[in-house]
Amino acid sequence: MNRFVAALESRMGTQAVLRTLPFAAMATVVVLDLLAGPSLGLLPLLTLGPALAAVTGGVRHTALAGLVALVLSVPLAYHDELLGRPQITITLVAIVGVTTAAMLACRLRAEGERKLADVRLVAETVQRVLLPPVPRRAGDLRIALSYTSAAVEARIGGDLYDIARGPDGVRLIVGDVQGKGLDAVETAASVVGAFREAAYDEPALADVGRRLEDHLARRLGGEKFVTAVLAEVREGEISLLNYGHPPPLLLTCDGRVHRLEPREEAPPLGLVALAPTGPEPYRCAFREGDQILFYTDGVCEARDRGGSFYPLEDRAPRLLRAGDPQDALDLLERDLVSHVGGPVPDDAAMLLVRRERP
Repeated sequence: MNRFVAALESRMGTQAVLRTLPFAAMATVVVLDLLAGPSLGLLPLLTLGPALAAVTGGVRHTALAGLVALVLSVPLAYHDELLGRPQITITLVAIVGVTTAAMLACRLRAEGERKLADVRLVAETVQRVLLPPVPRRAGDLRIALSYTSAAVEARIGGDLYDIARGPDGVRLIVGDVQGKGLDAVETAASVVGAFREAAYDEPALADVGRRLEDHLARRLGGEKFVTAVLAEVREGEISLLNYGHPPPLLLTCDGRVHRLEPREEAPPLGLVALAPTGPEPYRCAFREGDQILFYTDGVCEARDRGGSFYPLEDRAPRLLRAGDPQDALDLLERDLVSHVGGPVPDDAAMLLVRRERP
């Protein structure tokens, strides 16, 4: 909350500075004109006021800047001995014209922003329905989530995640749908729905995987595939089933990092029928104080401007030390965005599961 308030105050301060920029520009023009005298002819530069106001404010702000420009033009014209000459008429027409065009641009921008806000609201609602917030606690587990969509204004994409109670422990899925756009979102929602049903019913993790494969075979007919990791957390250990997905990272309480790779690679969901056998479940110890980071390829394949991949295995142990898992994952997300130098080029989802000490 404190971070949000600080960011809001910083943004409000920046906006206040920007709103004064048009008037500061006109004041600069007035000072320079008075110092330079009639020879330089800086009067037309008063049009900078309404032009900048259209960028930094709204319609009323722009109109006010235009009015101030008109008021300032009269004493400046007198000082420059331009009253009664064509130059002052041209300047006044220019100020009125620029102000009118700038006000129209502000109105069109405001309408676009309203439509964009409506789209973002609908997208966030869809995301809550299709990918609801994960529980922050499940028994002795603490869970954190980070989701960054490549479609910045849509906020949803083809990455998927979910957590559910199974017969013998907590089960989860993290995956990535092939492709982009609404088709990928629809497929991701379908996989999450199938996982929720199977996770509660099936006795073994491999059975959950088979249910998902059958579901995709019926729904997609081999046209798409989904890389995914299924996991089941039990007392003292975690079982994993990897369908061609980047391996999770185990960060032990003593600071070591292990890639939880399967013994043999397996094809993604939707393509398992093309392989002789499906993936084999594998296990590893998951003790108090340990944490496991699940992620999609949008994280490990993110590049900086020099083309270097994000060093997840090097950064994760240092950045995920915070006491609160969500704060730690937020720190890792900010580091990822800083590495890229802007919006991530692909959807990037991360799920952090930490086993609490007693």
